[in-house]
Amino acid sequence: MRFLSTRSRAETDLVDAVMQGLAPDGGLYVPDALPRFAPDEVRGETLAEIAAEVLAPFFAGSPLEGALPEICRDALDFPVPLKPLVGGKLAVLELFHGPTAAFKDVGARFLAAVMERALPIAGFDSARPVTILVATSGDTGGAVAAAFHGRRGIRIGVLFPKGQVSPRQQHQLTCWGGNVRAFEVDGSFDDCQAMVKAAFVDPSLKARHRLTAANSINLGRLLPQVAYHAAASLWHFRAHGDAAGFIVPTGNLGNGVASIWAKAMGMPIREVVLAVNANRTIPDFLATGDWQPRPSVRTLASAMDVGNPSNMERLRDLLPDLEDLRAAVEAYPVDDEQIEKQIAQDAERFGEVWCPHTATGFWVYDHLPAPRRSASWIVCATAHPAKFESIVEPIVGRAVDMPPALAELLERPTASIALEPTAAALAKALDEWPYRI
Repeated sequence: MRFLSTRSRAETDLVDAVMQGLAPDGGLYVPDALPRFAPDEVRGETLAEIAAEVLAPFFAGSPLEGALPEICRDALDFPVPLKPLVGGKLAVLELFHGPTAAFKDVGARFLAAVMERALPIAGFDSARPVTILVATSGDTGGAVAAAFHGRRGIRIGVLFPKGQVSPRQQHQLTCWGGNVRAFEVDGSFDDCQAMVKAAFVDPSLKARHRLTAANSINLGRLLPQVAYHAAASLWHFRAHGDAAGFIVPTGNLGNGVASIWAKAMGMPIREVVLAVNANRTIPDFLATGDWQPRPSVRTLASAMDVGNPSNMERLRDLLPDLEDLRAAVEAYPVDDEQIEKQIAQDAERFGEVWCPHTATGFWVYDHLPAPRRSASWIVCATAHPAKFESIVEPIVGRAVDMPPALAELLERPTASIALEPTAAALAKALDEWPYRI
């Protein structure tokens, strides 16, 4: 399979697309054509087995083609349960059982497994490492740091907005050392993302530091997310005989695009509905047809605080006609007050405590028209509530049990480097970062 930039349509192969992260013209890589499956063609049962099948066409013709099953087994080795809540009609896909208790672990671990195998193929050596830059609004940076920490030939620069992530998220971003550096940016997530994008389109800087990306702009992050949407849809279909709709909390739109790609590939997904927080760029675009990125707004669901979602380029590339796009996806905003009410309500209704991001998905479910709620739905749970204890525990009136892996990380010492929100500040910090890792 070949991969094209969303902008110039310049072609490349899988290894190059993953190692570059962002295309030289600033575009995002997409497949030249999405593969198609019938649900009964996919025989795998576990997430790793299903991922190896549905991602095989993307790896076809690549030097990594034969390694895909091993990559999936190595990366996707933690539970991703589909948990029923109301008979067979409502279920939650728990994506937070990885090392950093967030759905980003799926993509980050897969990308790390791919990149480690791709380095020698791409002609890189450990004497001058590849530098991965990650802009994070909360969970991505911690997952990428955990996935790549200690891997030879790769160093990680994590940019996060000062004062705009939860204390436990910040600890996860800053507790690594070694080949990982955390940069605390005096600005918003959008500033962090703009700094990373500027670095990638600076030819000299990109060459000096062998830059690549691990956000959902990187194809290697997006593909395993396609796989878990495919797997959940197949598990439901096999158990109940119908196609479920998916409600997907989303910020930078990677999780949403992954669900839409899975549906376009023939997976039994009836429809896709996006939940966003008070950052309304996506639902406003679907309503008006006018794409207007804007500064991000701080909310309780901080990992979704994105005012200029990068993956809209991929969605508009797949569905360039506005009416086709509107037919394929809906999006609804959820404000902080609604998030708090949903967390409280569902702790009573289901005995389940949601993180603020997952709560946006359940708010959207509850506010669908009653006839639509009678169909089957899967809501994606994107993070463990223990990562947001300062928000969640006062609402539910009790402590939230902490996953052992998260507790272990919180014992580690932390360090970060302050940065002004400019491309020049990031370039200077990279140039001053010694290669000895």
